[in-house]
Amino acid sequence: MDFTSQFPILNNCTYLNTAYAGLLSTELAAWRRNHDQQFVEMGSNFRLEHYLVLDETRKEVAQLFGSDLANTYLVQNFSIGFNTLLNGLDKTHRFLLLKEDYPSVNYPIKSSGFEFTEVSIDEQLEEQLLTRIKEFKPTVFAFSIVQYISGIRISPSFIKKLKTDFPDLLIIGDATQFMGTTVFDFSSSGFDAVLGSGYKWLMAGFGNGYALLSTQMKEALFNHKKNNYLPDSPFLAGKDHFLLTFEPGHQDTLNFGSLNQSLKYINSIGLQVISDEAKKISDQARLALHQRGLISDALYNREFQSTIISLALSTETVSRLEEAKILCSARGAGTRFSFHFYNTENDLDKLLEVIDK
Repeated sequence: MDFTSQFPILNNCTYLNTAYAGLLSTELAAWRRNHDQQFVEMGSNFRLEHYLVLDETRKEVAQLFGSDLANTYLVQNFSIGFNTLLNGLDKTHRFLLLKEDYPSVNYPIKSSGFEFTEVSIDEQLEEQLLTRIKEFKPTVFAFSIVQYISGIRISPSFIKKLKTDFPDLLIIGDATQFMGTTVFDFSSSGFDAVLGSGYKWLMAGFGNGYALLSTQMKEALFNHKKNNYLPDSPFLAGKDHFLLTFEPGHQDTLNFGSLNQSLKYINSIGLQVISDEAKKISDQARLALHQRGLISDALYNREFQSTIISLALSTETVSRLEEAKILCSARGAGTRFSFHFYNTENDLDKLLEVIDK
């Protein structure tokens, strides 16, 4: 499939950097221009039915990712949603974390005074997690579903089994580097909360995200608020403590409308189709790079893989990548490449040509 008309930047470079920022489509850009033009022409009247955009966006998120609509919230980004969630948890909770996970996951937990322990990210990750859970007895496990540096993805079957074996353990996932790469059903995933930003694999631009909560997670949140005062202003009618806390104040219809439009675009292609295409090109890249000795056997042989590949490359190779207009990112001690459904075998060939020099 050719996506250059929707994403014209693909004509000018080899874009292997969706893990940094997903592409903005021409269709979404046109919708955004029309949105702001209506604001110009209508003034305050433009906001009279803004709630319709927000309601539709929540429905799109809930339907696409298999969450209960009543437990689906719109947040400006992962960090805001996650900090809101942490503020609702009792300080007696004990956290299990991954070393070198995304700072927006680990920093707010550590800086808030929660007791925590960490597990190293390596080929025995799942086994180490089980051992530490039995030893430390955490009440919450919070982590990025796909690691932003290495691209390691924790097995979804492991998460389900973890929830079955430790039903009281609250499992929280940062899905920013995951959601939009494959089919996902929150209700059967084993997670109690999944939060993320929409500007990467969902290609929705900046300033929008989501928070999906289980009933068990909601029972653990904001217990100090639940029996307290709720505002009685007519424009806040029907909003409970959760909606007022996760979605306080004015919500931007440009940003959340962009998420809505992008999800509609994803649905028009089909998330399964997107998943298949992204997996196909990522698997081809992983095989070719493994054959060149750039990916270890342990990483290559993991059952579940992400669309992110990190390589230890020389400064000369990195310079050649820049000269060849191959967009990627320096992350940790390596160079990170990320493949989405709009990437082709030609993109991979260009990358291998530079590496083989």
